[in-house]
Amino acid sequence: MATPGTHGRFLRADAGTGAAEAVPLAAGDLRAFVGGVGLGSLLLWRESRAGLDPLAPEAPLVFAGSPLVGTPLTTSAKFAVVAKSPLTGRISDSLSSSHFAIELKRAGMDALVVRGRAPRLSVLLVRDGRAEVRPCPELAGLPAQEAEDRIRAALGDPGVRAVACGPAGEAGVPLANLGNDGRHAGRGGLGAVLASKNLKAVAVRGTGSVPVADPDGVVAAARDLSRRSFGPATLKYRELGTVANVLVLNRLRALPSRNFQAGEFAEAERISGEALASSGKTRRASCASCTIGCEHYFTDASGAEGRMEYESLFALGPLCGVSDRDAVLRAGRLCDEVGIDTISAGGTVAFLMECRERGLLREPDLDGVDLRFGNADALLEALRRGAARRGPLGELVAMGSRRAAERIGGGSMDFAPQVKGLEIPGYHPSAMRTMALGLAVAARGADHNRSSAYEADLSEATDRGVSDPGKGLLAARAEVKAAVLDSLVLCKFLRGVFEDLPGETAALLRLVTGWDIDGPGLEEVGERVVNLRRLYNLREGMTRAEDTLPARFLDGEGGLGRESFAAMMAAYYSARGWSEDGVPAPGTLRRLGLGEFAPAGKEAIA
Repeated sequence: MATPGTHGRFLRADAGTGAAEAVPLAAGDLRAFVGGVGLGSLLLWRESRAGLDPLAPEAPLVFAGSPLVGTPLTTSAKFAVVAKSPLTGRISDSLSSSHFAIELKRAGMDALVVRGRAPRLSVLLVRDGRAEVRPCPELAGLPAQEAEDRIRAALGDPGVRAVACGPAGEAGVPLANLGNDGRHAGRGGLGAVLASKNLKAVAVRGTGSVPVADPDGVVAAARDLSRRSFGPATLKYRELGTVANVLVLNRLRALPSRNFQAGEFAEAERISGEALASSGKTRRASCASCTIGCEHYFTDASGAEGRMEYESLFALGPLCGVSDRDAVLRAGRLCDEVGIDTISAGGTVAFLMECRERGLLREPDLDGVDLRFGNADALLEALRRGAARRGPLGELVAMGSRRAAERIGGGSMDFAPQVKGLEIPGYHPSAMRTMALGLAVAARGADHNRSSAYEADLSEATDRGVSDPGKGLLAARAEVKAAVLDSLVLCKFLRGVFEDLPGETAALLRLVTGWDIDGPGLEEVGERVVNLRRLYNLREGMTRAEDTLPARFLDGEGGLGRESFAAMMAAYYSARGWSEDGVPAPGTLRRLGLGEFAPAGKEAIA
């Protein structure tokens, strides 16, 4: 009998044949990893072999929910997408909020694992545990949102929910994302993974339900959590959204500009969230099952509307030296339409702008595009060409900053804005040094979502401008906190409403599942997930050398300093229970029950 809140199984579906198999999930595995990023990482490990090409037909693409999905708990309608990244060669996991998560749960599965390759462009349709592959040549080249709408119309069922790639995914761009309900699973090239299976979309429809252990308790908790979600902890997200961060981070000299050459942008006020809202033509929206409503849509001078968040605004604005608010809105809409990650796209274009500034790119590389900082038209053209892999410039944009630096040479790797191949988000490492450590050690590459280390830098817990070993423990704790939320699939914007996040979220999980779990037990789940993701990367060839930052952030005036950075890293490894080479120690694996995942060459630990 399945645990309340779960089905106790995942569905393994073949994109080539439509064959589907319900595979049991052990209650112990669900208890150990819960769902979301945790469960998705477990299935990625077990459903693939070491060294597998991320775009191979047999490479798994995992969609994972959690016990909380389908309950009335606010922000719980989320799912994780997990795969090996074609951009980094390491684990990639993205969370997205949408009705797809609810339909996945209603369709009778805790997760869906997609493998194989369709003979031609198709949709994988899953209904109540049964799968079929439907050719869809008419959807080729469409944006994800339009493809979703057409799938529902063709099936005559408005309840069908889909996750789709845009034209960039079809072109095999390793920056391509996945779209669903207007939201995006953005980082690491997951859109290219879906398209490599000749799938335009995965569509799901379910008619079932899952009982919870304490229905009355869940309803009462949901009412209380919804009430608290309207409090001061979420006010910023409701009033202006994350674009409010621009002026705050600029004052802290932590707003990356001109490919991280500076932490301030002289024209920040022109591109700020307040400037975007100045026309008064904005609207607010919410994700599925969410009471916060952080989505903000802004209108440009032409009347065209676009959704904008801080990370997109920073990457397409200050990072590229662009201060034209309308141009940034157009660039954001373009990225959404073609289906590419805004952080990686903006980061790669900004890097190429600096390469041009330094004379490392010749005119034939630029295809006649005047790619310089502040040129909004050049930014838009570079994005268009990158999404289509058109011409020499398009190929450079499409491959991401690390691979572009490998091709360009000339010392450009020192300022390519990436970690493990993934472009750095909108926090300048020199100004936020706990975050800098968090970016360096993150499993999927430079990452602010799998670590809330910036919270420590913005608090009184540490001096954000000093490189000291105390930041090792802070970064380790931040990762565990993020892993807890990412496995429960609760939105991180909700974190501020909890006085005791692990204890209170464990109570929610108890109400749904009936598990005997408390705050420390849930923190152990988070620690287990962090370690499993590390073990996956080690299996795929990662070494300690990848836990670093570009030389720009380590050397010279304002840099973290290599010796100080090494001391921070050693403290982080110690806090994690890892060796000096960054490998989880036998005692750590034993304590977390991860013996079967011990690195190659070591015996399994009972």
